[in-house]
Amino acid sequence: MEPLAAERAASHLTDLPSGALVAVYRAIGSELDPEPLARALISAGAQVCLPVALERDAPMIFRRWSPGEPLEMDAAGCPAPLPLAEVVDPDLIVTPLLAFDDFGGRLGQGGGYYDRTFAARPDAVRIGFAFAGQRVGRLPMDAHDVRLHGVLTEVGYTAARKV
Repeated sequence: MEPLAAERAASHLTDLPSGALVAVYRAIGSELDPEPLARALISAGAQVCLPVALERDAPMIFRRWSPGEPLEMDAAGCPAPLPLAEVVDPDLIVTPLLAFDDFGGRLGQGGGYYDRTFAARPDAVRIGFAFAGQRVGRLPMDAHDVRLHGVLTEVGYTAARKV
């Protein structure tokens, strides 16, 4: 089911806010795989990059990437482009999550990497990428949590409602 869900989500690309340079991620475990989305973005003329955690308590940086290019594990244990890849500043960041709500609330893995990165890049559009079944009623938000602008699932894109 997962590959089909990822393809369906990518088919809703035109519903997303536009971005010339879009950060995606490499799926780990049960996360929805954004590789079909990355390929659709590239086909539509966008460039893609991946996040890189250099330190445990710092915002991530982003390095340019294309599907098929070699990766290595970063400080968070996630696949990331090699250090020779160009460091870039994405205008749209696609993020994995465990759960989301209609108000831009996002439950991540608990490391705080994306919240620190979102806080350091307030102008970037923040989009969750998940299965529709990961939607919940309302997530509690702490002061350091940064809300998403919307979420893309296999059933389409939904902009976050105002709190």
